[in-house]
Amino acid sequence: MKDHVQVCVIGGGVVGASVLYHLTKFGWKDVVLVERSELTSGSTWHAAGGFHTLNADTNMAALQGYTIKLYKELEEISGQACGLHHVGGLTIATDKDRLDFLRAERAKHRYMGLETEIVGPEEIAKLSPITNTDGILGALYDPLDGHLDPSGTTHAYAKAARMQGAEIYLRNRVLELKPTPDGHWDVVTEQGTIRAEKVVNAAGLWAREVGEMVGLQLPLHPMEHQYLVTGDIPEVYDRDRELPHVMDPAGESYLRQEGRGLVLGIYEQEAEPWAVDGTRWDFGHELLPDKLDRIAEPLEAAYRRYPCLERAGIKSVINGPFTFAPDGNPLVGPVPGLPGYWTACAVMAGFSQGGGVGLTLAEWMVEGEPTRDVFAMDVARFGDYCTKDYTRKTVVQNYQRRFAVSYPNEELPAGRPLNTTPAYGIWKARNGVFGHGYGMEVLNYIAPAGEEPFEIPSFRRSNAHDVVGAECRAVREAVGINEIHNFGKYELFGPAAEDFLNRIMGNRAPKPGRICLSPMLSRRGKLIGDFTMSCLDEGHYRLTASYAAQAFHMRWFLEHMPSDGLELTNISDSQIGFQIAGPKARELLSRVTRADVSNTGLPFLSVMRADVGGVPAVVARVSFTGDLGYEIYVDWRHQIALHDALMAAGADLGIRPFGMRAMMSLRLEKTFGAWLREYRPDFTAAECGLDRFIRFDKNEDFIGRAAAAAERESPPRMTLAAFTVEAADADVVADEPIFKDGAVIGFCTSGGYAHYVGKSVALGMIPREMAADGAAFEIEILGERRAATLFTEPLFDPRAERMRG
Repeated sequence: MKDHVQVCVIGGGVVGASVLYHLTKFGWKDVVLVERSELTSGSTWHAAGGFHTLNADTNMAALQGYTIKLYKELEEISGQACGLHHVGGLTIATDKDRLDFLRAERAKHRYMGLETEIVGPEEIAKLSPITNTDGILGALYDPLDGHLDPSGTTHAYAKAARMQGAEIYLRNRVLELKPTPDGHWDVVTEQGTIRAEKVVNAAGLWAREVGEMVGLQLPLHPMEHQYLVTGDIPEVYDRDRELPHVMDPAGESYLRQEGRGLVLGIYEQEAEPWAVDGTRWDFGHELLPDKLDRIAEPLEAAYRRYPCLERAGIKSVINGPFTFAPDGNPLVGPVPGLPGYWTACAVMAGFSQGGGVGLTLAEWMVEGEPTRDVFAMDVARFGDYCTKDYTRKTVVQNYQRRFAVSYPNEELPAGRPLNTTPAYGIWKARNGVFGHGYGMEVLNYIAPAGEEPFEIPSFRRSNAHDVVGAECRAVREAVGINEIHNFGKYELFGPAAEDFLNRIMGNRAPKPGRICLSPMLSRRGKLIGDFTMSCLDEGHYRLTASYAAQAFHMRWFLEHMPSDGLELTNISDSQIGFQIAGPKARELLSRVTRADVSNTGLPFLSVMRADVGGVPAVVARVSFTGDLGYEIYVDWRHQIALHDALMAAGADLGIRPFGMRAMMSLRLEKTFGAWLREYRPDFTAAECGLDRFIRFDKNEDFIGRAAAAAERESPPRMTLAAFTVEAADADVVADEPIFKDGAVIGFCTSGGYAHYVGKSVALGMIPREMAADGAAFEIEILGERRAATLFTEPLFDPRAERMRG
């Protein structure tokens, strides 16, 4: 056994084997895998072995497509059969909402290059004659879907990795993980100690335990999952080709052929978390007791959907555990605050996602960053708010919703409310409707008195449409008040602060009393943050960005921190307050402070300290609404006092609270981008229009400079554009294809209804040469192409006279 390696992968399931293989594929040969028992001894061995491309996140779907296409290459390299069956798959819809969902997914696939299609009941009956099509409206057919041999596939990864230099140590449990003074890890095993430059937690059912070895509480939990294997069925084996997979979301089941019979799996509502207090180390090649009573109702539905089951005997029942994260996606990447410790776990769909996970981690580790935006599976998308109880509740919810329709406006209830601000009670008493992000409750809108405070999930304009419109008009015509707790906020102090910011940001650090906007770039010039930088005093700065990206951004900050001269603090939850926006915002502010808040005293993009409403505050002249506006930050203990002062002073000005639904509508009128929509690691600053905030003359070595400078010489092919859409009762959400002359030429990043100007608006990426004012396009919304017209001047306050005046 080696005593020093570049990487030690912990866990010998399909994910660990994939990570090992991909590291060798990228040229790292000094890598090992340590497994407590035999390969496939966790969830892998009892997996049903199905694979599919369908995923709500387009980059995840693309990685699943990569995984599926990888298997033939893996067979050729290793000489080990994966047992591939590319039989295709049908996801059926029995109601209009499900069909809308499938149409939206099909639309995404158009620009992803995935050859899926919507088929009707007659075609479903031809593809899968055993399926009773009563009540079926249609289905999404994907020819890439299929299944494989889990053991053979895992051994193919392992054999290919060995052939390329990796070593695998079996029957060798990891006992401890100890950080070393040189930044490496001592991996203490039953057979000795390996010093690794990096470790990868791919421990599957034991990932929690391997995390706890370093004081890490990973947000994942194992769930019991049952599937049945039938005996021989003539309708199945008496055919010239294999049946496709069929997923019946309404029936909570999936079905595929297994030899001369069928496999039927159930994602039941009576879901049961497994090993709540931890996975015992001696658990392995064993199953859990059958619990058929738990799946009785979906089983009855399956017998109606597939009548041949009534004539088939059950050959075996498989009940085994596998792990979920709260949102169902994997946990991959370097763990913030633990240099050299990486994760590749919570991969509940290992044979759909395992290859993509291995590819992503190897790219990230070897080349410094992945080639695409993988925030949807980045371990840093979660934070310390994920307690064990919260994780368990949200994992159960995700399991129950494995086949549920994902509505763009839906807010799921599990584990909530968890974190709230002092103002939460005020909004709740006013009939507030809440969303949440990164564990924090956020006001979406305030429902009319007497109406249930609930937004009905829908792909079309919801019951919130009119009241959100009223909130938007209150901002544009008078003054609105909105919380600003859902920004990530960071305080930097010290003599090295300015140099640090000039190193990691595209823009130049502002001077005292000033604010600037700045992209933060990766080494390849990809966007990893859009920040507002404020300078309070010499060497004293505040940054604001997306609240949901706190761990993601802190990981980057810590990676590039100087050894001394800088104090960096995450103040996201301690410094909160309100923004006020609208034509009467300055008048309101002047009533609650003695400071000079005139356009001379507090011009656009400036910041000051002042007492506001009797409490000390930091006031920033900036607003995401695109209107005259101010952000007022106070200590969390003073938030209620600030609220009361603002509401009292604004009573005769028409002050009205507004929530995030209105905020996202107002920003569309100004074509302001949003994080992980227009601004995300898939794009460069030049693609999304943030290159105008890059200062190339400030210093020669800021991160991403070379890549961004190259785009000045040779602009990227794609650019962000804005459109008005002739929509009906549904607006653009994200990922809808954009057509020009009948061909797909781009995709939407976000959209919605811009209430004040009364137009449906979409933002999206198109070829640069097509971005001409007034140019005509089409955008597909729920299966229908809608006329869209490109505009280049903001629909509201095009010359920014309100915002700057």
